[in-house]
Amino acid sequence: MSDPQSTASPPTGAPTRQRILLVTGMLGAGKSTALHVLEDLGWETVDNLPVRLLEPMITAPDARPGRLAIGFDSRTRGFVPQDVIKLVARLGEREDISISTMFMDCSTQELERRYNETRRRHPMAEGRPLPEGIRAERDLLDPLRRWADVVIDTSDFAINDLQQHIRDLFADGPGGPMTVTVSSFGFARGTPPLADLVFDMRFLDNPHWVEDLRPLTGLDEPVAAHIRKDPGFGESFERILGLLTTLLPRYRAQGKGYVHIAFGCTGGKHRSVFTAEQIAQGLRDAGFSPTVRHRNLGSRTTDEIEGMKR
Repeated sequence: MSDPQSTASPPTGAPTRQRILLVTGMLGAGKSTALHVLEDLGWETVDNLPVRLLEPMITAPDARPGRLAIGFDSRTRGFVPQDVIKLVARLGEREDISISTMFMDCSTQELERRYNETRRRHPMAEGRPLPEGIRAERDLLDPLRRWADVVIDTSDFAINDLQQHIRDLFADGPGGPMTVTVSSFGFARGTPPLADLVFDMRFLDNPHWVEDLRPLTGLDEPVAAHIRKDPGFGESFERILGLLTTLLPRYRAQGKGYVHIAFGCTGGKHRSVFTAEQIAQGLRDAGFSPTVRHRNLGSRTTDEIEGMKR
């Protein structure tokens, strides 16, 4: 199967191949969002095209070279997963077509929440509970999920997370701008689902256990001074910054459009916040333009969250 991220140009004199991306998956998992982002990236998009029209559309004499994304799911007329797999395998043998499949997945629990939130009815849950309809759809789509080139699990994604992930996968290759985000977070509230690089700063002395520092954050100078005095901070900071200034140009050269660097501590208010700010400044000094986000800066912290004093 073709690489969905391939952006290499054909050899001089070779015919331009039509690039086809089939987008399918669980209803409610984000197929429509993915197609909208692809359209913004310059793809031609079609949703819920009857399966019998798939081959005529792709192989029509007037089909122009370019990028075409076609969405289909369990509601699509004539949808039989095994038949779709056979059709795509056959089309993939053509020299004038580069075709791949992306499957949007999501946990049953999260799909239930989304359906309940929007009050939409699941097409396969007619006359039976929602979980049974989702289970029936999952069983139907399982052959496609196992066969797909790319599987994206959106269970932990906010809509903007999914949008950025699609941009990262399918934006144009080397030469374009690269967005760098440096964030802080608290492990007590979960790891960011889209972080490319995660650094755990819990080896540093925790300001939470200093009474005067507890209500402050890593943006405050007394907390910054406390962390700087930790014997483990200086060398580890320099090594992390050195690693990042080495990796980021290489990511850019590989065509990666978005890099998320996350720093975590227990509550996400002190050590991770200070380190993220310092790393962001170091990257600016090195010629990058990072955006800084502090996910849990305003979250409440307690002794139970921070754990035992070390």
